[in-house]
Amino acid sequence: MTNSNFNPRPIDLGARIYVAGHRGLAGGAVMRNLESRGFTNVIGRTSSELDLRNRDAVMSFFATEKPYAVIDAAARVGGIQANNTYPAEFLSDNLQIQVNLMDAANKANVERLIFLGSSCIYPKFASQPIREDSLLTGALEPTNDAYAIAKIAGIMQVQASRRQYGRSWISAMPTNLYGPGDNFHPENSHVLPALMRRIHEAKVNNKPEVVIWGSGKPRREFLHVDDLASAVVFLLENYDSSETINVGFGSDVSIRELAETIAATVGYSGELIQDTTKPDGTPQKLLDVSRLSDLGWKASISLEDGIRETYGWYLEHIQDVRSK
Repeated sequence: MTNSNFNPRPIDLGARIYVAGHRGLAGGAVMRNLESRGFTNVIGRTSSELDLRNRDAVMSFFATEKPYAVIDAAARVGGIQANNTYPAEFLSDNLQIQVNLMDAANKANVERLIFLGSSCIYPKFASQPIREDSLLTGALEPTNDAYAIAKIAGIMQVQASRRQYGRSWISAMPTNLYGPGDNFHPENSHVLPALMRRIHEAKVNNKPEVVIWGSGKPRREFLHVDDLASAVVFLLENYDSSETINVGFGSDVSIRELAETIAATVGYSGELIQDTTKPDGTPQKLLDVSRLSDLGWKASISLEDGIRETYGWYLEHIQDVRSK
């Protein structure tokens, strides 16, 4: 349902905008994008300054700061191993963050809010490419179902707030993100940075092979985080519907192809070995981005260019990421 009181319009450059999770991959990119566009009143808080799981602290923050718009990029995130190992924390932490943020935003009468979910909300065997209306039509991928359920709850809270309070709040589902500022943890990172770190270290240490989890056949879509940030601001100014909207690149690659592209970028000539005893996860996860394209937005950063830029960032910050 579209809010009839909403007229798509630019956000005033002086409007107070709170980016939750501004130190994370997505939030950091959104912060950079807003500042590059000339927004002068963008605010963020680190987790040590404001623990979003602390309800009283979040309520106090919103009452004091009174943001006009909120971009909720805050979440506990991780790759397949982290999701599979810590499902209770992934469910509990993300539910607390979302509920506290949106309850406080409702109480503070926040005009606009965009909730960022994840493409893992969709059924494991959803028809490809995945349309927004496939939500809740089938079973989830079990390796990250706890995280997915939390994100689905966030979508429901956006929709409930629209119905009950008439808010012009929206939710967007990004595909797999990557880019500068990514998490390169050897165990808890997503597939692209995890592969980049392992392949780089194999090159530096002259290792003859790199082991890759699974068969290498699953296909994944990757969106550069700067493209996501561009889409977020575009949607805040041009979209108003209770139905979530997909944000993706529009095409996918196999994990094997991804590894080969990273190896070429890194300059690693060793062998890539598939460990088929490890889980593959969802066979394919490509989002249908036709609704977003019809609104007038498309991704612009190719996977090759994005990997090259991300690897450059990794090399510049390698001392920092080694300790993570």
